[in-house]
Parts: sequence; structure tokens; C-alpha cells
Amino acid sequence: METWQFMIAATVLAAILNQWLIPIAWRLDLVDKPSARKTHNGNVPLVGGISVFITTILVYLLAFNFSENLGCFIISSALMVLIGVIDDRFDLSVSVRIIGQLLIASIIVFGSGTYISYLGDLFGLGAIELGVWGLPFTLLAIMAAMNAYNMVDGIDGLLGLLSAIAFFGIVLLGVTHGQSFTVNAALVITCALIPFLMRNTGFPIKRSRKIFMGDAGSMFIGLAIVWLLALLTSPSHINDTGVAVRPVAVLWLIAVPLMDMVAIMVRRLVKGQSPFKPDRNHLHHIFLNAGAEPKHALGIIGIYALSLLALGLFLEWLAVAEFIVLLIYVVVFGVYCFTLRNIGYTLRMWDILTRNR
Repeated sequence: METWQFMIAATVLAAILNQWLIPIAWRLDLVDKPSARKTHNGNVPLVGGISVFITTILVYLLAFNFSENLGCFIISSALMVLIGVIDDRFDLSVSVRIIGQLLIASIIVFGSGTYISYLGDLFGLGAIELGVWGLPFTLLAIMAAMNAYNMVDGIDGLLGLLSAIAFFGIVLLGVTHGQSFTVNAALVITCALIPFLMRNTGFPIKRSRKIFMGDAGSMFIGLAIVWLLALLTSPSHINDTGVAVRPVAVLWLIAVPLMDMVAIMVRRLVKGQSPFKPDRNHLHHIFLNAGAEPKHALGIIGIYALSLLALGLFLEWLAVAEFIVLLIYVVVFGVYCFTLRNIGYTLRMWDILTRNR
């Protein structure tokens, strides 16, 4: 299949599945219900993640040559989505969910040998080779990505938008480094996310039935992102063409979810709480608590994520020394934390910029 063909196929198939899966979700009671932490109106079907997953796998099987690496990803993705659906329906405990995620993620890491083995010259002292330690490191990276994207799923459009930005960043890095499989694989998921975003945000079709991604979606997104990032930095894992991307560059693709997760877990630990304890202190919650409209919070966070992506791509294309890129990342994280402590100034600036629009 040509690139434009599987992009259209992914978009159309995802749109159809979104519609078909809604009545099934109602029959299975696979819906998100309002609660103290969830202030949406009415019950909302949790089918967005299932739709993106099914679309991705079907298009992969049609568009790409089957390989051991791809097979392991398909199997682990299917099991991860199954765990997510069960969690969405019955609300699994944190320990059960984590054990399940680790076991399933091991299929990719140990089954296909796809893992992050090289971190680059992060401290200016020479390249950091992880060797066998790359196996547990990649497992932790998968866990971190799944939880990071799960944590940002708090306002309409945010999870889908930040996911699409990450996959779009993978596409751009893959194109500029001459990779082919990684680019096409990321394009499929990006296109599958478009119909979900339209239903989740109500833009541009306001009368369409709203759907949510669910834990099945955030788990699949996190798994797929780390898998593609591993291939991006080591294209030889899937016999891809092109040059490997420096590992430090990929941090910018998932900057906002990663920073949000790290910041909130540190805050919870400082308070003596479990880092996995749910609350309403995430980035989007802080904006909402400060008086921002959900669409304004989505706009600010989306622009911020795109800005960090652009900065990361710029630094990679200029081949800036890796330890300097890491230093800039740490500084940006410090600015991020400072901004959250002074959120009122950010909202006033946004109001000034959008007042006449």
C-alpha cells in the first residue's frame, strides 16, 4: 500500500469503528460515569482506545511485511488493551494493573529484543551504553509512558492531542533521519486518532456522540510510543533504513506528559502520599482550578507541547551536544514548575492574546 492509501484507510476505518463500538459499549456498560474526580455530563462510552488499537493493527497487517518484532508488538498491544478494558469496566487495583502491564510489556522487550540500549553522551563524559540494563530500563520507560498519558486524560481532547503531537514528532524525526517503517507506523496511529479527536472535542462536528479514550487507549498509546521511540533510536531492531535518532531528542516528543507525571509524583511523595494516588492536581486541573475554560487549557497546553517539540527537533537537527540538550530540558522543566506556581500570570497573558479573537 502507498502511504496516502493507508493514511486514508486508517482515518476512515477509525471513524467507522468509533460509531460501531458505541452501542456495544452501552450493552457492556463500558462507559465513564461522573464522579468526584470526573465532572463530565452523563455517561460516556470508552471506545476511543479500542478503535485506535483495532485500526492500527488491521492497517499494520495490510500495509507492512510481517516480522517477529511486529508480531510481538501486536500480541502485547492486544493484551494491554484487554487489561485496559477490564480496568475501565471493573476498576482494577493499582498493583494488579502494574503487574499486568509489566508482564505484557515484557513480550516486546524480551520476545523481540526491542529495547533502549544506548542513552548517548548525556553528561559530556562519553556514551552511556546500558547493555543488559536496557531491558529493565525499557520496561520502566513503557510503564512511565502509559501512566504519563493516563494522567493527562482529564479534559476533552488533551490525551488525543498530546498523543498525536508525539506521533507527529516521531514522523518528523523519522523522515529527517531517513527511516521508513517508523514513519509509516507513526502515521497510521496519527490518522487513527483524528476521528477520535473529532468526537472527543465535538470539533468540527458538534452533534456527534462523545467518546473517551479510556485506560485501554492510554495503555496502548504509551506502549506504542515507547516501541516506536526504541525503533527510532535503534532502527536495526526492525531492519529499518536510515540513521538512528539520538535518545535525548525523543524526550521532547513526550515532554508535557512526562513533566506532568514527574512533577505530580514528586508532590505526592513530599506529602507522604502514594505516587499513584489519584487527585485533581494535574496540569489541566491546575488551569481549570485557576479559572481557565477547558478549551483555553487545551489550547495553552497544546501550544506548549508543540513549542517543546519544535525546540527538540531544532536542537536535534542542529546536532547540539547531547549534554547541552539535556541541560536545556532540565531548565525547561524548572520553568514548567515555576509556571504552575504562578498560573495566574499565564492565564492573564492568554487572555490578552486571545481577547480580540
